[in-house]
Amino acid sequence: MTPDQCKYSSEHEWVYLDDDGVGLVGISQHAADSLGDVVFVDLPIVGDSMTQFGKMGEIESVKAFSELFSPVGGEVVEVNNILNDAPDLVNESPYEKGWMIKIKLNDASELDNLMTMSEYDNFVIQSEGN
Repeated sequence: MTPDQCKYSSEHEWVYLDDDGVGLVGISQHAADSLGDVVFVDLPIVGDSMTQFGKMGEIESVKAFSELFSPVGGEVVEVNNILNDAPDLVNESPYEKGWMIKIKLNDASELDNLMTMSEYDNFVIQSEGN
């Protein structure tokens, strides 16, 4: 999986849909860089139900405290518990080791509400210009 294979939300979360209809979710490199050193991540538990763009947790860095929002709706089927002891993986490897949850999508058409990598890059540029 590469960042250009993901879909992005305006809140800077990404999702990558695998062949089994399970979405891997994390935050973008831009978000990780903007936050600075991540020191704490609070994530949902397996079995929790997420709604698209609904709150899925919180992230704290040396610079800021932010809420995390799920880019898709569905049931959490796995949580990256390694982040409890190594939250810095979000900074070091947001698309690989720093992923946050795996979610079984309720409705794959929700992906249509998200941006491609190039659309997301343009969104970030426009957002920073304001």
